[in-house]
Amino acid sequence: MATLYKLHPENPQQRSIEAIVTALKDGAVMLYPTDTVYAIGCDLNVKSAVERVRKLKQLSNDKPLTFLCSSLSNIAQYAMVSDRAYRIMKHLIPGPYTFLLPATKLVPKLVMSPKRKTTGIRVPDHQVCQELLNALGNPIISTSAHLSDEGGEFPTIDLEKARLFDVLENSVDIIIDNGIEPGFEVSTILDFTTEEPTVVRQGLGWEEVENWLAFVG
Repeated sequence: MATLYKLHPENPQQRSIEAIVTALKDGAVMLYPTDTVYAIGCDLNVKSAVERVRKLKQLSNDKPLTFLCSSLSNIAQYAMVSDRAYRIMKHLIPGPYTFLLPATKLVPKLVMSPKRKTTGIRVPDHQVCQELLNALGNPIISTSAHLSDEGGEFPTIDLEKARLFDVLENSVDIIIDNGIEPGFEVSTILDFTTEEPTVVRQGLGWEEVENWLAFVG
């Protein structure tokens, strides 16, 4: 059964943050809130934990995993960012956006797209996420907590927080509750792997993206 941590949404208790980070470094998998939906995640650099996340989400190794970074400068360590991409990203982060970018050697093969050598990165506008990232010192895997059943449906997509916790308490090691009900809208995805940036998915913050693409276009 997972350990439950109740954190203040704006001022997370540092003792709890430290305990969670210690567990992540030891290979823990967690269910945690973000600025979009609740996510399942782990330390980017712990292979066994990443493998558990893939198994839980029923994702094959050719499906890339998104991860969270603390800032734009942090992204630059894990991805190659063009000048144009930089200008757009600078005005969008932190926020509900996922950026597809060419990966650097720091991104584990188990995380990136094996054929395209690309990766998906977010910088969340969320205090708990930022506290965890800063304390851990490296990115955190972030894949939505929407789990498919045998029929391919997503029974967890609209669950209230308490029911979501009940469904996943035996599948993860840590559950973080920041006292706020989870959102159901996903991030907007922008592809910066080609010369002309494209929108792969319209989600939260789409209008802002549309404005900036027109502005820098």
